[in-house]
Amino acid sequence: MQHAQMQGKFRGKNKAPKWTKPDGGIVSVMVLPLAVTDPADLDRLDKLFGAMWSVKRAVQRDARAKVDAYWAARHERDTHGAKAARQRLGLSREGLERCAYKHLEDAGHLKHHASKALVMHMADQVWNGVQRHLFADSAGNRHGRPRVGRWYDFTRIPGRARSHTIVNKWETFRLVGTFHGHATAYAGGGRHALVQPRRMPTPAKPDGKIPIGRGTRKATWWDHTGPLAVVFAGGPDGKRGDLVLPVRIPQGPGQEDRARHFLAACARWHKVDLVRRRKAGASGGWAYEAHLMVLGPGYASPAVRQMRQRAAELDRIGGVDGNVSNLSVVSFPASLDPAEGKPESSEIVLTDQERARLEREAKKRRGRARALERSRRATNAAQYGLSKRQAVRAERRAAQGLKPKKVTVPGGARDSRADGVPKQAFRRDRLSSGYRELRARQAEAAAGAAEYRRHRARAVAREIVAAHGPVLMVEDCDIRTWYRLWGKRLSQTTPGMLVSALEIECRAAGGRLVRASTWSTALSQHCLCGERVTKTLRDREHKCIACGLVGKRDLVSAALAAFVDLADPDDPKTARLDSARSRHAQITYGEGLEEALNESTTPCQNTPRGAGRVAVPRQSGASAHRTAERRDRATPDEPRHVRDHAGAPGTRPACSPQLTLW
Repeated sequence: MQHAQMQGKFRGKNKAPKWTKPDGGIVSVMVLPLAVTDPADLDRLDKLFGAMWSVKRAVQRDARAKVDAYWAARHERDTHGAKAARQRLGLSREGLERCAYKHLEDAGHLKHHASKALVMHMADQVWNGVQRHLFADSAGNRHGRPRVGRWYDFTRIPGRARSHTIVNKWETFRLVGTFHGHATAYAGGGRHALVQPRRMPTPAKPDGKIPIGRGTRKATWWDHTGPLAVVFAGGPDGKRGDLVLPVRIPQGPGQEDRARHFLAACARWHKVDLVRRRKAGASGGWAYEAHLMVLGPGYASPAVRQMRQRAAELDRIGGVDGNVSNLSVVSFPASLDPAEGKPESSEIVLTDQERARLEREAKKRRGRARALERSRRATNAAQYGLSKRQAVRAERRAAQGLKPKKVTVPGGARDSRADGVPKQAFRRDRLSSGYRELRARQAEAAAGAAEYRRHRARAVAREIVAAHGPVLMVEDCDIRTWYRLWGKRLSQTTPGMLVSALEIECRAAGGRLVRASTWSTALSQHCLCGERVTKTLRDREHKCIACGLVGKRDLVSAALAAFVDLADPDDPKTARLDSARSRHAQITYGEGLEEALNESTTPCQNTPRGAGRVAVPRQSGASAHRTAERRDRATPDEPRHVRDHAGAPGTRPACSPQLTLW
């Protein structure tokens, strides 16, 4: 009897139906800036990130040691199986969580700042990277060996999701208040526009008694109906009470409807992550944000919803051709009937204003890099030698008997060993406060430029879908191979980001962007008539001897992409070019199609002089033709990835001249 009483109680299997996210699991995220101005709150935030970084670094080291031991135990994996080896080493989600709990218990000071729930979710985040290394994806690829990250790259503390089955249960970070209460406090009850002060006051915790049934209960944060704030109870050993962080809602034209969409329905709030980003002008060099995950789709303005509805009614088919310098789109009516419309084409290129802006940003970036290098050399002068000019000047002054002049910024090479490795690692250099501030400004500028590129990609994708419809076809190319040859150019035009944004916009408008293999279609090497027109990457104009069609190479490839059929839309290798339909469209539209293949026919960005020209890298010899033989390395003539191959090269049945209509 006593033995039965000493046994622990375990919760059995849940008999209630499992909760699932509504709307097919669609979630959206809203970024809420935190107006933290109190030095005490800033100190607690800094210590919270420091504590969580210590835990994550320790768990990453444990995971790396376990992974090394797992791969070293080859005999055990062959004899008892890989799963048994992972269980013995504790190489699992639960194993890493136990490691995180142990670190939290062993380091007593961490419990003043971090909670057990935060530590568990941080271990889960580490496990997500470890399992991508242990288990291959659908393509058979694995991630590299887990590494320990850097302090400046640690920017997110994941929170725990809110319980939607138990009332008033939300651990770690939670959002309190209501949108109506926030608007009432800072908009005069709706009498004027939302105006939030620079120093926002911290909301006070509700006090008093709340009547429930026949009795009362003590008021909690769940009863707060005033301005919005993020609340964290702190660590189990914390003595400073709740950490309350005021929230600043984005204000301005068009922001109220968006904020109302995310914040009006409190029941849709799901999870809050605490995020920091570099900001040189902020106290401590960091700006803090709360990323609120909301159940349901994101916000779309009435104009965007109307545009997507009209795009879904266009009933057009189109093709997209991504290039290093531009993005070309050509579309046709789905029925190929001239009465329902004509061919339309668009070329997305960098405008003169964008080129000038990129040049200014590059100049500023080079200036910051030089300033950082000068600062590092000045604070670590002993690690660098003199430049040639400085050495000549020192010799000249010594020959003249003059006093040696002190060199504050040596311009020579860094002191290294015989094999070229620096004697002192760069991570051990002393860095000045000016260096850290300038590096923060550099990171802030890079983040702003990345956000601008994402915004431009979304805007361009909406313009394309509005003009050509949401049913598009694009070649399945691995743009990562292009960066080996045109990395600087691709960072300006971002074709991969444009295609990704276009895929999202097509799905939002009720269509789909389908990918077709370049190996089974070879769009750039064919004409609409079905004949093969061999071109190198340097040839930017399409000229067909058989039918006489002349046009831009990229627009012709985009037009051919509209006539690609796939046996399985999810498998790019099943793509085949329907030359009969492309020839039928060429005969039907005639001059209208030739006009669309020579210049953009839809309102788009201005095409500067020389658009469409691609810088071809210098080649030591003639590039192998794409149908010559299978190569392990992509040729400069037609960059492609190995996974795009769909069989041995040869005659493609869908591109045979016998299928053309003459």
